[in-house]
Amino acid sequence: MAQKAVVLLSGGLDSATVLAQAIADGMEPVTLSFAYGQRHSRELESVDRLIAHYHLRHTYRVAVDLSQWGGSALTDLTEPVPVAGVNPHAIPSTYVPGRNTVFLAIALSLAEAQNATAIYLGINAVDYSGYPDCRPEYLAAYQRLAELASRAGIEGRAPRLVAPLIQDSKVEIVHRAVRLGVPIALTYSCYQGLPQPCGVCDACRIRDRALREAGYPELATAEEI
Repeated sequence: MAQKAVVLLSGGLDSATVLAQAIADGMEPVTLSFAYGQRHSRELESVDRLIAHYHLRHTYRVAVDLSQWGGSALTDLTEPVPVAGVNPHAIPSTYVPGRNTVFLAIALSLAEAQNATAIYLGINAVDYSGYPDCRPEYLAAYQRLAELASRAGIEGRAPRLVAPLIQDSKVEIVHRAVRLGVPIALTYSCYQGLPQPCGVCDACRIRDRALREAGYPELATAEEI
């Protein structure tokens, strides 16, 4: 019988690739997505499409409204989404304070309740927007928390935090996605939530550049900028 793994699924390319990796690793995925007050629900439509594509049986969606206190262009509609390009020396306004920490806390609760042995997440420390909660040291600290703050951890069976993409470039992620058969066209990464991705926000720029460099320009969402 396959072991269960909670998979954080946002609807984007990275999380879809992590879902496919968990399946390839022989895990039985338990997907967890969030309505966290993000500025659009388009990405959650992609979550539903991915769930249908993979015929998943164990799926959860949690509402936790981080927009109440703002602090991010992704949760505060009065803040514009940056479109000037990625600045590698600054944390952008699309950073959502504490988002991964909140998500992982809920994932840890779900994993313990479901006797899951792993939590898969799509954080990446290479081609990313500078978010502090996407780094290996963050993941290591949270693994220690999982071991300290749960009955499963005290009993020596804390779920492993698995981040298969953490050291991959975005081009490598695209290659992995293709190798694993990820339906890339079903994924959605744009911050704007438009019917067609805007092509100019950080998420679109990083994704489209990687698709072109990996040899799949037909999957990019905008003309090269």
